[in-house]
Parts: sequence; C-alpha cells; structure tokens
Amino acid sequence: MADNGWDAVVISGSDPHASEYVASRWQQVTWLSGFTGEAGDLVITMDHAGLWTDSRFFIQAVRQLEGTGVVLHKTRIPGAVSIPEWLAGRASVVAVDGLCQTVASVTELEKAGCTVADVPDLLSALWPDRPGVPSTPVMTLSEESVGQSRYSKLTELRKFLLLNDCDCILVPALDQIAWLLNVRGEDIDYNPYVISYLLVTQSDAFWFAGKGDETPDPDTQDSFQELEADGISILPYGEVKGILEDFFRAEGQRVFLDLSSVNYSLYQDIAESAGEENIVSGTSPVILWKAVKNSSETEGLREAFLEDGIAMEKFLFWLDTEVGSGRTVSEWDASEKLSSLRAEIPGYRGDSFANISAYGPNAALPHYSTPESGSAVIEPRGLYLTDSGGQYLFGTTDITRTVPVGECSYLEKEDYTLVLKGMIALARAIFPSGTAGCQIDVLARNPLWQNVRNFGHGTGHGVGFYSGVHEGPQDIRQNFNPQPLLPGMVTSDEPGIYREGMHGIRHENILLCRELETNAFGSWLCFETLTLCHIDTSAIIRDLMTADEIEWLNSYNRRVFETLSPRLDDETVAWLRSKTLPV
Repeated sequence: MADNGWDAVVISGSDPHASEYVASRWQQVTWLSGFTGEAGDLVITMDHAGLWTDSRFFIQAVRQLEGTGVVLHKTRIPGAVSIPEWLAGRASVVAVDGLCQTVASVTELEKAGCTVADVPDLLSALWPDRPGVPSTPVMTLSEESVGQSRYSKLTELRKFLLLNDCDCILVPALDQIAWLLNVRGEDIDYNPYVISYLLVTQSDAFWFAGKGDETPDPDTQDSFQELEADGISILPYGEVKGILEDFFRAEGQRVFLDLSSVNYSLYQDIAESAGEENIVSGTSPVILWKAVKNSSETEGLREAFLEDGIAMEKFLFWLDTEVGSGRTVSEWDASEKLSSLRAEIPGYRGDSFANISAYGPNAALPHYSTPESGSAVIEPRGLYLTDSGGQYLFGTTDITRTVPVGECSYLEKEDYTLVLKGMIALARAIFPSGTAGCQIDVLARNPLWQNVRNFGHGTGHGVGFYSGVHEGPQDIRQNFNPQPLLPGMVTSDEPGIYREGMHGIRHENILLCRELETNAFGSWLCFETLTLCHIDTSAIIRDLMTADEIEWLNSYNRRVFETLSPRLDDETVAWLRSKTLPV
C-alpha cells in the first residue's frame, strides 16, 4: 500500500460474477482474515483492518477474528456505518480488485469522495499458492427435465433486447447462465455452476467457458458439441477481456448490462471500447424468469422434497436412537451421516450448502460452521439444530429442523413454540396478487414480537431448481423489496431465535406460491408447503398455540407420515408414527 500510494484497500467477499458462494481462488477474505462466512468484506488501512458482515455471522466473526487484530463492523442493524461512509474522510486513494467489485459498489466509494484504483487480482502478488480458475465437467439438462429449451430461452432474451433497443447483452451471473443454457457444472462447492460469461446477440451466443488448453473430459466435450449444435460458440474464459474489447470496437453495438452483476474492471473495458453512450443499464430479466418455476420444475421440486424428506426421517430416527442409547455422537458425525443418507438418493449431486449441525449454544450462530475435529458432542438434553439441503438433478432442497434430544428447559420450549407459531403463520398466509414478501414478513415475526423477541436475518429467500439454494428477486424480510410474490416462486419460511451461550432455534420449510382463487375482491395467492419432514411436537407448549395452529401442525405431520411411511422400513415407520401423533 505504501509503495503504491493507497490509503486503503477494499477486499470483496465475492468473485468476478457477483456470486454469493465463491471458488477457492476468490476466498480472499478468508485467506486474509480467517473469517469463513459467506458474506463479508474487508477494509485495510495503514492502522486498521475491519470486517463488515451481517447478523447471521456476528458470533462467528467474533470467534474467528479473536487475536487477529481485525475489527468487526456490523451491518444491517440500526446505526450501521457502511464501508463508503466509514472511508469518507479517512482515505483518499482506495485500491480494489475491480474483478470482484460491482460497478455499483465502486460508484458508492466514489460518491464518498474516494479515488478508486482498480488493480485486478490485487492479492496474487502476495498469495503465491493462490488457486487457479477451476475447471470441472460440464453437463447439459434436457428440455424434458427443465421444461424449456435453451433456444426458447434465448429467443425470449432476444425479444427483451429488441424492446430495449439493444443489440446484445452480457450475462456474467453464473446462475443466470446455467438457467439460460440449461448447463450445470461443479466449479463452486455446493453450487452447480460453470464459471463463465455469456454474450448474446440477435444472431449469436458466445459462451466464455473454455478453461486452459487441455482437452476437455468426454462429458464436457459432448456438452460443448450439443451447445455448438444449438448455435452457442465456446470461447476461452481467460480471453473474455480482449475478445469483448475487439467485438465492441468492431461492431459498435448497444449493450445491455446489469450493473449489479457486471464487475467494475470488465465494465471499464466495455465502456472504453463500446462507448458509455452505447451502454444501457438495467435489471436482467433472467433473474425473474428463472425464479418463476414452470410445471416441469415444480414437479421436479416435489420429487426432490419427497426424496429429501425420506433421508431426513432416516437421519432423525438414527440421531434419536444413537443419542437415546447413550452412544457418542458429535455434531460432525451427525453432519456426515445426513450427507451419506442423501448420497443414496438417485440423482444426488452433492449438498446444496455446508451442513449446519449445531448442538446447544452452537445453534445460536445462525450460520454455524461445524468443525471436523473438536465439534461438540450431542448430549441427551436440550436442543439440536440441523440446517441442510441437497442438490439433485430434479431440484434443490433446504430444510432446518430443531429437535429435542432430551429434557428441555421451559425457556427452550417457549422459544421453540413461538418460532413454530411464526413458521405456521407464514405457511397459512393468504394474500392478494401484487403482495411483496416484505409485506407479509410480519406474520412470521409477530408471535416473537408479542413476546418482545426477534431474529436478525430474513425470514425467506428464493430457492433454485438444481441451482443456487439462495436466489432472488423475491424474498421475505423486513427490508423493503417491491418484488411481488408470483405463482411459481419458491421461497423459504424460516423464522428463528438465538440466545448467545444458550441455544438457537430455527424451523424451516420451503413454500411454493400458488394461485388460490379470483373473486369480486381480486386475485388471491397462497402457499403450498413442499417440505416433507415431521415437526417434533414434544418440545411445544400447547397452551401457547391456537386451535388453528394445532390443526395445521397435526395435518402437516399426518401428511408427512402418510406420504413417507410407504418408503421407510418398519422400525423407522413405528418411530415416525409416534412422532406424528396428534397433539
């Protein structure tokens, strides 16, 4: 920094594609600080190093940053100070790795009075063994499984370009590329994506997905041949900068860019070669298109949650038996067992995120990272929380269950019941068309609010189809997001409560938004619960629940038993019957 005249360096927790989860090459925040959470940015000045992250990771950050000299800066709380606000007046020249910063984030730094120095791959000079860009097998999905061909999707995108008076669009977001081309890969843990860029014109599509000079594996070769037969040209990932510069200088085309996903370095290159006047900025339509699942996708997701539910019930039976028998089970043991049961499902492609397997006080960390060695032993008392999911060829799952593993305190039971009441309230919601998630978030929080309790994370996030476990544009949270919930959108329902040093509780089901009816008062929507896994009733305080809530709970558990029991062995069926008896 001293050699280059930089007052500060900002290190993003993302990658050149604005991804939430990143490949090891771009785990720069972890390499510098030791913090392993999925959301966090670092700021380094000559006399300060700070990590900015949200409430999901506060407890984790305190633990992981202890002794490092890195200071925690809390975000998404009242009075939070953003990175640009904090740097204003403290730093004149701020260096960034522009490949991992969006245009919007750099713009905010400039608004704060900072001069931004773009230094692509800034850390490579200090990180001699930095991993390279990953290259894993590429596969394609059939039109039958996803419900729409890539030709049809690209045709819709070209219509969008015509309506917006544009000649082409650059798509850097990996989930959007996967959806548009019906392709999947394994370049990022838990996310079935191919690290790449996609340029679509009115007549061509250029996919920057080639990695190195080596001959691709047979599966990838077959996939590339299928794509090329559909008019997709495969180009080298590492040459995207030069090829795009030549393309825009020669063609002089108007290009549509979503500045929330285009990295700053690439934007600067395009602006220089195409001219700023030829850039049209806006929100990519693909975000909404892929969020509204078609009939093939919804049927696939139903199958995924059925298979996933079977694995979950086998796991919970195993856990109950092992802990109840006095055998030693650690959080890591439980996590490995659950993953192994999912792996038995045909079409399983890995977990959808790192399992959260947390006993007692560890569950108070909403995104607890279960250690392989030294993880806590699950004792026959209190609560155990597991938040996990699977990637399948026919869908993506996400589920949280908090279960009693022995005698619980009154406070544990009270918190357990209040969180469950919130989850049920959202699952039972009926609301008019045009309603946004932020307008019904209160349903899940109200039982907690009435008892002056709360949780810091959002209530619901979108879930993809054999894609990211987190997707937008919809969500259910207090932050204002005007995106209406639409039929076909899949969203989580996961209120919680976290008491540091004591316990954490979260109940999570996945909901499919559906049309209910149309009458004189308008069109009405509701939710279908896709998740199939019983909710333990032994920890509830019945007197805190209404008759309607009890009816919903009994009906849900009955449906779980009737649906899953034909696929389970006799011993597990007997156990599940006892767990799903009416309250």
